[in-house]
Amino acid sequence: MLNPYARQANPDSLSRVVVQLQALGLELVQESPQSPQDFTSLIERYQDQVDLVIVGGGDGTLNAAIDGLVKTGLPLGILPLGTANDLARTLNLPLSLPEACQVIAQGNKQYIDLGWVNGKHFFNVASLGLSVNITRKLTREAKRRWGIFAYLITATKAILKASPFVAEIRFGDQCKRVKTFQIAVGNGRYYGGGMKILHDATIDDQRLDLYSLEIKRWWQFFTVMLAIRTGRHRPELGTRTLSGSEFEIFTSKPQTINTDGELTVSTPAHFRVIPKAIAVFAPRRSDSNLQTGAEFLIK
Repeated sequence: MLNPYARQANPDSLSRVVVQLQALGLELVQESPQSPQDFTSLIERYQDQVDLVIVGGGDGTLNAAIDGLVKTGLPLGILPLGTANDLARTLNLPLSLPEACQVIAQGNKQYIDLGWVNGKHFFNVASLGLSVNITRKLTREAKRRWGIFAYLITATKAILKASPFVAEIRFGDQCKRVKTFQIAVGNGRYYGGGMKILHDATIDDQRLDLYSLEIKRWWQFFTVMLAIRTGRHRPELGTRTLSGSEFEIFTSKPQTINTDGELTVSTPAHFRVIPKAIAVFAPRRSDSNLQTGAEFLIK
């Protein structure tokens, strides 16, 4: 299944992918869903006829397939056709389509965790505050025109108009009341076009990593930009970090939550990690030389 609106999706690349996968010995069942909302029903329809699911698109496209993958237990092959491709980065997948096809054909499975918030699964990160405003302003046209730089351009505009909100974070037997511009809860490592939720996060460490951006003035965003980019947060600069398997977040007014780039649920929010939830095809550890929606169901 391929997202036809993905930044790198075009008929020529799709045709080449089909030819290469067939040459690698895969028998394809091709479907062209009208929208990502159809992914789960398609996966369930074919679950007894196929051995794996291949999704072509970006992180939002991949997110649309999560529920079907969880329900059926089918493993996932990824064709990175999006703008950011943060899940592909986390898994050290090659970003070239020929190499991505080879990874799928090699059949090396890696079991990964999923994040969960209020019934919604996510691969990379769920966040509230500034990131929601960025998502609302980040247009498909901007991503097609500027690629990964669209995130930086849109984020800069959103920062200039950002305002803080008060939240209560509960974890274990502790409770923190914070005034923050953004709270992000990560399952994988990368999000937002290559930023790191925490420098040592992995997608199979069975934990969630949270940071809260508690700076005092909007211009301080630029002093913490490197920390946000690298995941090496410094409390003295205004970022709080927490790690655990479960968090609850409460706000005085409902705050929309962004999961893998899509606006889905809202606060109050209950986050938890689901260990080894699905299998994905990824390079073997020794294959580190690989550089890092209509969709396909493969029989």
